[in-house]
Order: sequence, then structure tokens, then C-alpha cells
Amino acid sequence: MASSYGYPFQAQHCLAISQFSRPDIDTLLALGEHYLDLNVQKSQDQKILTGKTLVNLFFENSTRTQKSFEIAGRRLGADVINMSVAQSSVKKGETLLDTATTLNAMNPDILVVRHGSSGAPALLAQKVSGSVINAGDGMHEHPTQALLDALTLRRHFGADFGGLRIAICGDITHSRVARSNVQLLNMLGCDVRLIGPPTLIPSDADRWGVDVFHDMETGLKGCDVIMMLRLQLERMSGSFVPSKREYYHFYGLDRAKLAFAKPGAMVMHPGPMNRGVEISSDVADDPDVSLITQQVESGVAIRMGILHALSEAQDGIS
Repeated sequence: MASSYGYPFQAQHCLAISQFSRPDIDTLLALGEHYLDLNVQKSQDQKILTGKTLVNLFFENSTRTQKSFEIAGRRLGADVINMSVAQSSVKKGETLLDTATTLNAMNPDILVVRHGSSGAPALLAQKVSGSVINAGDGMHEHPTQALLDALTLRRHFGADFGGLRIAICGDITHSRVARSNVQLLNMLGCDVRLIGPPTLIPSDADRWGVDVFHDMETGLKGCDVIMMLRLQLERMSGSFVPSKREYYHFYGLDRAKLAFAKPGAMVMHPGPMNRGVEISSDVADDPDVSLITQQVESGVAIRMGILHALSEAQDGIS
């Protein structure tokens, strides 16, 4: 039962970090750790989703997130359907609400949605009878990425990592990962900083409950964790950075900039990485400082935890 890992979980959807209480988050992290402890469970006795259908509906490409949900669903016994939107009726002019009506007729239990427009998963959640998981919407949120990052921190630093000073660095403006992580890390009691050029820091960031810095040396001082973000050139209209080379010089994480942080500081990145743009291979591939591989491992485990919790909430188990 979900409640055996913490507070009884009753949410129907996973759309945004803000919808969850602290007990909800603790339950999801405990479930994620449970599946991680079982080496991302493959045994036949954990088929929580047997008889249920999970549909991956990705309007934007994301191999790692889609495959992560696919593996998580299959390991829990679900029937998993990947809808290739590029070849679907959406490309022929079907609206999002038409798609919702069509999907609802198929009666999926869980719908995993990634969409380029902010709010699209929330709109679908109003129109379908099953649970909707937001796998990233526009520049709004990516709640499961924030949860897997928190699970990674919990595994490395221990369950009580609330006092950590964490810097989120780079393209904050276009990052749904940053928005979800700021909310979750603040809820968990971390000291969060944003570092980036003024052109890539949102104008309202001073109201996010964070400290904002524009240079790496000052911003990284005393930090336990450095979360680097991908430079999202595909979302940029106009010139946000002079060049990739200049961006790397000032904001790319290399050994010299890593030395500005606290000794023993760990490095994270949601992927995919632009090596030599926001991070050097020397740092990214060093197991003594990089948690990037652990983030990928945590991804399947936390998504198993989310699917487990939503499924039991559907079934009224508490």
C-alpha cells in the first residue's frame, strides 16, 4: 500500500509540484527509494499495475523520459502504449481536446503527457477519466524530473538533506526543470540559488524564494550541489547569449569553476548534455563529483513510485 511508505496518497494526477503537500512528497520519495533499493524492481511479485493501461503521449521528443516511463510501467505490470504523435492525427489538425476525447474512449488508466504548451497536461486532466502525469509542459513544469533529482540527493546525502545549499545554473528562463526544482527544494528546506546571465534569468525570479547571481564564482561559494541546465537553443527567439564558446567561458562548469563551490560538492544535470557548452566532459564523467548517472537510475525508480501511488489512489487504497 502507498500508505505503508508514508502518508496515504490521494492525488489523482501529477501535474505540478505545487499540488503536493510535504507528506505527499515524502511518500513519493519513500516509494522511489523502495524501488531503487530493489535495484529498480524486476521481480514478478511487484505487479501493482497489472490490468491497467499506461499511454505515453509525447508531443515533444524526449527519448529518456518516454523510455523511463515505459520501463517503469512495464516493470509494474501495466500495458504500455507509446503514441507517436509525429505520425498521428494531431499532425493532421486534430485539436488537443479532440485527442482527449479519442483517448478517453480508449479508457486509459494513466496518461503521461509531454507538450510544448504550458498547461496542456492540466487541460487534458480535466477531460479524461484516468490519471494524468505531466512529463514536461512548455516552460512551465517538469515535476517528475524534480522528484528524481530529490531522490538522487536523498540517496547521496541521506533522507534529511534539507540544509543543503544548491545552485541551479544556466538557462533558467527556458527551463521547466528549474521551476519544478526550485519549488520542491524550497519545500524540502534547501537553500536555493540561481546563477546565469541576466538574459537567461526570469524577471520574476526574485519572487521565487531564491538568491540570484550572475557570476559563477560568487554564486557557487559554499554550495554543496551544482545543478547545470541545458542551454535550450530551440526555445530561444533572438540572441540570449553571444556564442556557445563565450557562454562556456563564463557559465560552463569546468574544474576551475567547480573549485569555487564547497569542497566535495556534487554535480547534476537533467540531460541531454551539451558537452563543452554547459559542462565539461572531465566533470560530467568523473564519478567522484558527478551524480548524473545516478539521476538516470533514479528516474525509473521515482516514476515507478509515482505510478504506484497514483494507481493505489485510483483504487481507493490507503
